[in-house]
Amino acid sequence: MRVKIILLFLFVVSQLTYPQERKINFVEYNLNNGLHVILHQDNSTPIVAITVTYHVGSKNEQPDRTGFAHFFEHLMFEGSEYIGRGEFDKISENAGGQNNASTSFDETFYYQILPSNQLELGLWMESERMLHLKIDSIGVETQRKVVKEERKQRLDNQPYGTLQEQVFKHAYKVHPYRWTPIGSAQYIDKATLDEFIDFYKHYYVPQNAVLSISGDINIEQAKKEIEKYFADIPRGKYEIKQPQIVEPPLNGEVRDTVYDNIQLPLVLFAYRIPAQGTPDYYALDMLNTILAQGQSSRLYKSLVDKQQKAVYAGSLNFALEDPGLFITYAVANVGVNAEDLEKAMQLELDKVKDSLISKREYQKLQNQTENDFVTSNSTNLGVARSLANYYLFFHNTNLINTEINKYMMVTREDIKRVADKYLNNDNRVVLYYLPKKANSTK
Repeated sequence: MRVKIILLFLFVVSQLTYPQERKINFVEYNLNNGLHVILHQDNSTPIVAITVTYHVGSKNEQPDRTGFAHFFEHLMFEGSEYIGRGEFDKISENAGGQNNASTSFDETFYYQILPSNQLELGLWMESERMLHLKIDSIGVETQRKVVKEERKQRLDNQPYGTLQEQVFKHAYKVHPYRWTPIGSAQYIDKATLDEFIDFYKHYYVPQNAVLSISGDINIEQAKKEIEKYFADIPRGKYEIKQPQIVEPPLNGEVRDTVYDNIQLPLVLFAYRIPAQGTPDYYALDMLNTILAQGQSSRLYKSLVDKQQKAVYAGSLNFALEDPGLFITYAVANVGVNAEDLEKAMQLELDKVKDSLISKREYQKLQNQTENDFVTSNSTNLGVARSLANYYLFFHNTNLINTEINKYMMVTREDIKRVADKYLNNDNRVVLYYLPKKANSTK
């Protein structure tokens, strides 16, 4: 019996340590039209993830035409020359697959997860979107209604729903990060059919996209099928330039109060931070884990469990292609006012600025970071997305195997240093979200 227990223990340990040591092999190359292709073969399950990432997000929009990238997230499912209106989802589902998309400040991401024997079908569907997307008045008007309704449901009629908009509007004054991906309903209404067509022709082209595939494939066969469906798509005619706008420093704390249809106050701090992939980014990311990952994190433990000043407390390292934001926030408990909650939040931030984290907490942090890194690449979809992003933003696809080393090199001193450098009052936005009734009593 003892031998069996030892063998079982060794098996469990091997399963836990293997993913951390597993190298993710891939093949990457460019088609003549500029499309970058990344292939990862994993024959462990008969599943394939097909992703297409376009280097276009809300930061590529004009101030008076926000929401275009998000609009196309929807419009790309409308149909094409050879896919009937509304048939995209049906074709995928009938083949046993699922699909979706998302839009950020910097990119728009589309994916399909299919049985591996449907790889060719998925490639054909994605090539249709890239070459033959149907942009007509019927589709545009349909999606105008959908996008506006989504905004109502997710932002306008949701408690704290406008929080992201308010944060970025206050934190940026010249950079296009000052508006968020969901955009403005009024600008979507004003946009003409020709404007949507021009946006599509400008950004949804091979040289501005990464096709990343992970799963049960044969590399050489996949190359042939990719050639068949994507090689003849012409390059876009526009020169694609990413914004080079540099946001000036805040040079002083920005404060504001938003009155919303809520019951409990919310307090938020947003600090300017460097772009993703810069040396300080990794220390800030680990600081975020210390403050807010899980119920044992510092903010949650102190504000929610011990002091009971908040019903929830969190933090977010909002890293972007250009300098982003480090955000901490808390929702007040019943009877706790925003001023008291702010003081309690500030005390927790001061602790990481004034003192090194303990060696025990540091070891736990490294374990959490390594686990998160492995987990993010534990599925075919996760691998495909990571490969695409590492190429798109860093032109170093092999970071999927090596970026963890950048995290592991972060020291306790680095964490204290970045906390002291970036989490200061002159570099932040402070927002109070208060119930509307608090405004009416003034």
